[in-house]
Order: sequence, then structure tokens, then C-alpha cells
Amino acid sequence: PDVNESIRYFAAVGDDIRFGLGAVRNVGANVVEAIVQSRVDEPFVSFHDFLARVPVSVANKRTVESLIKAGAFDTLGATRRALLEIHEDATEQAVLDKRREANGEVGFDFDSLWGADEPQQVNKVPDRPEWTKKDKLAFEREMLGLYVSDHPLAGLEVPLAKHASINIHDLLASEDLADGDQVTIAGLVTSVQHRVAKSSGNPYGMITVEDFDGEITVMFMGKTYTEFQSMLQADSILVVRGRVSRRDDGMNLHAQAAFSPDLGSVDESGPLVLVIPEQRATEAVIGDLADCLRRHRGDTEVTLRLHKAGVAKVFEVPHPVSVTADLYGELKGLLGPQCLG
Repeated sequence: PDVNESIRYFAAVGDDIRFGLGAVRNVGANVVEAIVQSRVDEPFVSFHDFLARVPVSVANKRTVESLIKAGAFDTLGATRRALLEIHEDATEQAVLDKRREANGEVGFDFDSLWGADEPQQVNKVPDRPEWTKKDKLAFEREMLGLYVSDHPLAGLEVPLAKHASINIHDLLASEDLADGDQVTIAGLVTSVQHRVAKSSGNPYGMITVEDFDGEITVMFMGKTYTEFQSMLQADSILVVRGRVSRRDDGMNLHAQAAFSPDLGSVDESGPLVLVIPEQRATEAVIGDLADCLRRHRGDTEVTLRLHKAGVAKVFEVPHPVSVTADLYGELKGLLGPQCLG
């Protein structure tokens, strides 16, 4: 979102889609309309210019804080961290100035009595580094319900895809997975709750795991909770193996095991080793595999390991590939979740 370009709803700006100000938490329709009207003649040129020109209904601490955390002032030249540091004092001063102006009062400059030549450092924004990526994205999610400027898992698509048997969006959308089926997901733990069952008095854990495509609740019960309780930490990256639990209100997972993946262990330079069990080694599957590899042409060599009658035969495949999360997803759908050697 942007105070100079956004309207209430999403809007096209060139080839981009500008997030609507109305989607920012604590920013109502009347506030958005007031912001839009205040910039009709010219855009806001600074944070303090914004505060000076919008009405009192907009210049309140809660609204301004929400806009800062959402990144709505990013194009005005100051970091979100710096603006949050000064927003309370700046907002109070702006409101005071507006009320004085409305009452016909004129502020008196005592420095003029002594002919001060140095301009006062008013409306100055301190030079502060931006928040960490983690904090910046956490505030975006708090204010907007999603990440906008980046994703906390950005850059980890390939190693996470190697560990997971299915992404969360496909898991939730699947009509083939039955209650009790086993899957493995990988992602970021965004919330953790430790609870005690009322009926039994036994402790259990409930976490939310998010990947690039969705989020799902994962339950840790009984011995599984006891074993993995220490790993249930917010903002950690986990690989969770569990069984599908379908209920009237949706789907969740009942965890069986979890671990923190070594995200530096994936060697994208190859070779990419594919393991095919005997029951999947049909002519049709091999043909589909060749088509899949051709669609993902690249520089990484591919080795095929065929297991048959307890013996593994290794073949070099003449189709080098580009290793991506999409490739891993297609391969697992074709050859099974354990196909990556």
C-alpha cells in the first residue's frame, strides 16, 4: 500500500497492482477517503507533509502506526523503523497545530527575539536502519494479513520442496487424500499453543505451519508431543510428517514426527538422483518422466536409480534439468514422495 497511489481497494498502477489502503488494519473507509482527497492537488512529499495535510481524523497514532507497519510511507524516503520511532510525537504536534489553526492561533517563535540564524530541526526524521526482515514481515502480516514486500521463506523453495511430499495448498485442496493418510510438509511455524485437554488432563501442542502456498494446523498429541515439544518454536522452520485428519470444519494434521531441516544440504549443482521403485517403473511412467525432464531443461545432470528384485541399477539420463521447487513437485507426483535420492 502507498499513501500517494493506493485507493480503498486494489488498483492497477502501470503493470503492478497497488494494495488498497482499506485492507490495512485500523484504517477505515472514511480515513482512506480523507487521504485520497488530501492528495488531489499534489502528492505527499514527506511523512510530516502527510501529517500536516490530512485531517485530524487521519492524524491519530493508531492509524498512522498501522500505515507505517504496512509500508504505506515507504516511497517518502524514510525507513519504517525511523517513522515508528517518531510517529507519536509527530502526530501529537500535527494535531496541536491543526487545532491552533482552527482557533485562529499563531505559534510564537521565541528564537526570533534573538535573531537566530540557524533553522530549527523541525520535522526531522532520524536516520535509522530498517527493521530486520523477520520483524518487517511480521508487521506486514499483522497489518495486512499477508506478506507483501517479501516472504520469510524466500530463497528456500528448493530445499523445502525436497523435504515435503506435498505443498500445503495442494494438501488442503486434495480430494484423493483420505482421513489417516500420511503426508510430509515443510514450512515456517507461525504460531504455537501449548494446551491441556480438559477431559484427560494431558498436555498437547497445536501449531500453524505455513509454506509459500498456504497454512495448516498441526496437532502434537501424547508421546509425539512429549518427544517434539522443545522443537515447537514460533518462527522456526520444520519438516512435519503426519496423518491427515478431516473434520467438518476442515483439515488438519496429527503429527507423527518432526525435525529441523539442514537448509544448506541441497546441492543444486547435481547430479539429481531419482529413485524409482519397481511398481512404478512402467513404460508410461518412464515416458512421462522424460517429458517432465524436458520441460525443465537446465545444466544439472540426472541419474536414475531403478530398484527391482532387491537390486538397484543406475542409469545416466540424457536430459539435464534446472532444479526448482516446481520440478520437485512434478517428480514427486509422478514417482512418489520418496523419489529424490
